[in-house]
Amino acid sequence: MHLNPYGEYAVLLAASLANDWPDDRERIEERTRDFGMTMAFARRDDDHALTGAVVDRWLAIVDAADEAQRAVLLNEEMAQASAYPRLVDHNDEGWHLHYRDEDQSLAHVLHAVISVGTAFHLTTRGMHRLGRCAASPCTDVVVDITRNGRQRYCSVRCANRDAVRRHRARAR
Repeated sequence: MHLNPYGEYAVLLAASLANDWPDDRERIEERTRDFGMTMAFARRDDDHALTGAVVDRWLAIVDAADEAQRAVLLNEEMAQASAYPRLVDHNDEGWHLHYRDEDQSLAHVLHAVISVGTAFHLTTRGMHRLGRCAASPCTDVVVDITRNGRQRYCSVRCANRDAVRRHRARAR
């Protein structure tokens, strides 16, 4: 059975774009490939700016004050994306779901995929599994994909830096 990356991988793609925003449309599309998306995107002159707006609205979901606010914001994004699941078999990869019509722009597709993927991730793993890195001054997005649901840092580097900071504070 072929499973699309509309859960964990869509949220990881969103975090990757938020944490390291590409300079142009081509780099955005390249990043989608890095995260497993294979389809071609209809080209629009404003794809870079519109995709940036999608990521900015997604960051409001990341930074929501509580789970209820997170759900409200995410529901608004999914309603605006007006995506619906469709069965497709392109490139003879086998039947699978897409959340878009054919020939939609990069920004529109990512809006739908990121919104639905975030909803899948949060409802299957827990509404708390999205946030910002706990190591000050880092503000990168953390997508918690751990078994125990307690990931607080964006990287091992930030976790180690924070552990050293706490150790030094105790030693004083």
